[in-house]
Amino acid sequence: MCVAHNITINFSVFKALVSSVFALLLIVSAFSVHAAEDKFTFDTSAQRESFLKLTAELRCPMCQNQNIADSDAMIAHDMRRKVYTLLKQGKTEQEVIEFMKSRYGDFVHYQPPVTAATLWLWAGPVLFIFIALLVVIRRKSVTPPEDMAAKLAKADKMLEQEKE
Repeated sequence: MCVAHNITINFSVFKALVSSVFALLLIVSAFSVHAAEDKFTFDTSAQRESFLKLTAELRCPMCQNQNIADSDAMIAHDMRRKVYTLLKQGKTEQEVIEFMKSRYGDFVHYQPPVTAATLWLWAGPVLFIFIALLVVIRRKSVTPPEDMAAKLAKADKMLEQEKE
């Protein structure tokens, strides 16, 4: 009887210990999630809209094809904070975009400016398709020489001579 009572006490201690550890883990994970989340407060709803628009328009330099609103990279966190700071200073959306372009290059914006290099990127494939179509059309429009029948007759005669 004494052994059964001792086991019951040990089981209840174990149960309390496990629930305490679980509660501690739950609290620690809640704080880590809270710490990873960016909290921004805005003076006006227009500032908030500008912030959301800009973070959707600016590309994360590390993630290549993900905007800074969705990226979890450290540089994206820094860029979001910088956008927030610039908007709080009263900068316009275009000024924020220009600041980010000057710092990270034209790649950071999903709408690159039209320059000689970007014109070639757009015009190159179109030009290639146009030239390829011209080549194909010219090759198809070439008519065989008029004496083709004579050449075929000569080739047939040579084949018959080889058979003999």
